[in-house]
Amino acid sequence: MTSRKWHSPGWSEVTPKSHYLTRRALMAGAGAAVFAGAIADPSAAKGGAKPSIYSTDAPPNTFKEITTYNNFYEFGWGRGDPVRHAGNLTVDPWSIEIGGLVERPGSYPLDDILKPVTLEERIYRLRCVEAWSMVVPWIGFELAALLERVGVKPSAKYVAFTTLHRPHEMPGQQSGGIDWPYVEGLRLDEAMHPLTILATGLYGEEMPKQNGAPIRLVVPWKYGFKSIKSIVKIELTEQEPRTTWKELQPREYGFYANVNPEVDHPRWSQASERVIGAGIFAPRKPTQMFNGYGEHVARLYSGMDLAKNY
Repeated sequence: MTSRKWHSPGWSEVTPKSHYLTRRALMAGAGAAVFAGAIADPSAAKGGAKPSIYSTDAPPNTFKEITTYNNFYEFGWGRGDPVRHAGNLTVDPWSIEIGGLVERPGSYPLDDILKPVTLEERIYRLRCVEAWSMVVPWIGFELAALLERVGVKPSAKYVAFTTLHRPHEMPGQQSGGIDWPYVEGLRLDEAMHPLTILATGLYGEEMPKQNGAPIRLVVPWKYGFKSIKSIVKIELTEQEPRTTWKELQPREYGFYANVNPEVDHPRWSQASERVIGAGIFAPRKPTQMFNGYGEHVARLYSGMDLAKNY
């Protein structure tokens, strides 16, 4: 299997946003070429990852902030545990089992999944259920493109996802607290929405292991735990699938977990959020309904009571 490595010069941690933006398409294109199995040569990266109309204009957090301040319970319960323990994770080779109510079920190697797709840069707001937020420049493609390729049967109504279960490389799985492997799910119309992507990188680099390498889900209008990491299985179902967090803590958030400032967590308010990188004395930011993506997704929930369907 061809390596997908792209060695960055590290500018993402120190380069001002104005300079970063002038080089974004080139660097993202280089990463896209490598993901697809091409030579890691920025001068050859033309027509690679393209910018998206769905990207926010908000300045992204630094590469260091994104890769050191995050949750990935498979590596431990502390926010610093993923970066400390993820280095031993084997991500190549990698395949995703796609099954259930699809026309072409099977185990698909990641390289085969990526070959025909057009990668885009999606600069998305990320809102954690713990009331902190950041902005991440993901590299990925719409989940709908993959589902259309495998053929969704008419009876399918939901999409379930499963994270890798490998306790000898993921030390958090050696302890209790969660019924491993981690599972999440979306309603089919949510999964097919153009904002929903499978991400394979960020800042023009391949996806860091602590952030969900080699491929993860990103659903920007939902709390971050819905964006499941290191996916090994996708299943189309007729019934709502079980999801880890709903089973673990049903009083906290249910199947939908849409960002909603009017529905508090049982232990804290969701009306505002702490912006990572803004400084310890910076005021908290008001939380936006659907994390600011309401113009794109509010119609999906027309007529639903979002205080009950939380």
